[in-house]
Parts: sequence; C-alpha cells; structure tokens
Amino acid sequence: MAPILLNCMGNDHNDYIKQLVQVKNPNLDTMEEDILYHFSLGTKTHNLPEMFGDIKFACVGGSANRMKAFAQFIHKELELPGNPEEIIDICEGTDRYCMYKVGPVLSISHGMGVPSISIMLHELIKLLHHAQCRDVVLLRLGTSGGVGLAPGTVVVTDKAVDYSFRAQFEQVVLGKVITRSTELDEGVANELLQCSSELQNFPTVIGNTMCTHDFYEGQGRLDGALCSFSNEDKLEYLRKAYDAGVRNIEMESTVFAAMCRVCGLKAAVVCVALLNRFDGDQITSTHDVLVEYQQRPQVLVSHFIKKRLGLIV
Repeated sequence: MAPILLNCMGNDHNDYIKQLVQVKNPNLDTMEEDILYHFSLGTKTHNLPEMFGDIKFACVGGSANRMKAFAQFIHKELELPGNPEEIIDICEGTDRYCMYKVGPVLSISHGMGVPSISIMLHELIKLLHHAQCRDVVLLRLGTSGGVGLAPGTVVVTDKAVDYSFRAQFEQVVLGKVITRSTELDEGVANELLQCSSELQNFPTVIGNTMCTHDFYEGQGRLDGALCSFSNEDKLEYLRKAYDAGVRNIEMESTVFAAMCRVCGLKAAVVCVALLNRFDGDQITSTHDVLVEYQQRPQVLVSHFIKKRLGLIV
C-alpha cells in the first residue's frame, strides 16, 4: 500500500498517529499481504485507504438483513445522493458477513455469539488500521432480553459483564486464560443517552449488559431442548443479575467491549429489549411490533451520528 504523506511534524505528527486505529499485533508489520478472508478483502487486492479511509462510524449487528436495512436508513438520514435501494454489499464475495459503506458509516453484520463477532472484529479492526482511519467510533446495534424492563426499552451498555456479573472477558490463548476488561466509553454512552432524551420516542436507560454463551441454558431459559433448573432457580438468578446492575442479556457484548478497549477504540452497545425475562422466556410480540422495536437502536444511533457530523444541533 502506498503510504500517506504527512505534512506535520513533532507533536502534530504524534497526535495524528495516536488518532489512527491501532492493532496490537507486531506480526502484521512484517506481512507482505494481509488477507481479510471473511470479508473477501485484502491489502494487495484492494486499496483500503481509498475505499475506507473516511470512515468515522462502524456500526455492527447480528442480522445481515437488519444491517442492510440500517445502511439504507442511514443513507436517507444523511441525505446522501443515489438510491439507497441500490447499495452494494462489499463482502458479496463471501457469505459470512455483509458490509455496506454509506458515506462515513460502515454497516456490518456479525452473526450470533462471541465466536462469530470476534472473527468479524479482528478483521474489521485490521481493515480500519490498514485504511488509516482516525477517530472511529464502533457501535453494536442489537436485540436482547430485558431484565426488569418493559419490552421496547433501549439499553445503552455501561459495562458488559459475564455470567458472574464481572466486567471482564476471558479469552483462551495457547491454552492459557487471558482476562480483559469490558468497560466501555462513558462519554459515548452519555452522548447516546442525551440523544435519547432529545428524541423522546422510546424509553432508554444505561445499565450493565450480561453476555452469555448461548440463548437457552446460558440465559436461564426454561424452553430449550435441555433444562436442569426450576422456574424459581431462574428467577433467583435474574434477581441477582438485576441487583448487580444488569438490565439486559445478549451474546456478544463482552468480546466487543474487550477488543475495542484493548485497541483504544471508543465503542458503545445499544440494544432493545424484546421482552422482560421476569415475565417469561418466549418472544410473543407480533411481527410488526418486533420490527418497530428493532428500529429503535437504529433511530438512536442515527441521531448520534448526525449530531457528531454537525447535521443537527
């Protein structure tokens, strides 16, 4: 890749370098080519700075259809030229993830669960690094189970916590457990909460988000193919979670928070609660209601992006 020539010296140069998206892997410096396999992109086959150098917001979510819909929505919100129905999936060469670029915004799917999002995040962070992006904010938009919240409530994550309500993520590396902090950027969370108060369209709270390994047993559901506990056992666990500040449950937030924190990226998790887990396990709202719920994080994040870009005061 051709280097960008910097017309800056001393402290200005140091500030510029600090603002660039960083990776924590010295091996990348010695590689002639870095193939981002699951994106069907590479440093030799694509001019990544030209394609992605202006990215300021990387928005990720589980569903490919939902992230395409968000890309089309943010296209309209930013009033960009062209037909939003004709946006191109940059990752069309692979069926693992989808990726859409809309002005300074990337919209990317990550699948379900920690393994799927972690693979995507490794390649996304490398992509932003190779593209020499600066001052990027990562935002996860998703759905979740509420803990003591009415369905439709949006939760902006304070800390992503594990099954024991600890703000940490455990990664096994070469047979050893590496523990990483999962604290998210407080400033971005507060900005999002302020945006929600300006919108006044739906209830929004800041709270801890519990990340589990699966949808059924790990979240204390009674309706899976396997269940070894009682309803009272489930409710006792949910009460403990609530007392620990947990307001929703999903399956990606800890690794998302941990990887962004290690790489110095400002990040936030914004998820809507589809149900109150104290009231049951199955999602019973109608399709139309669920579609509207799923749009709420998109509306909030869109408002945040437009404020950051100076499009609204």
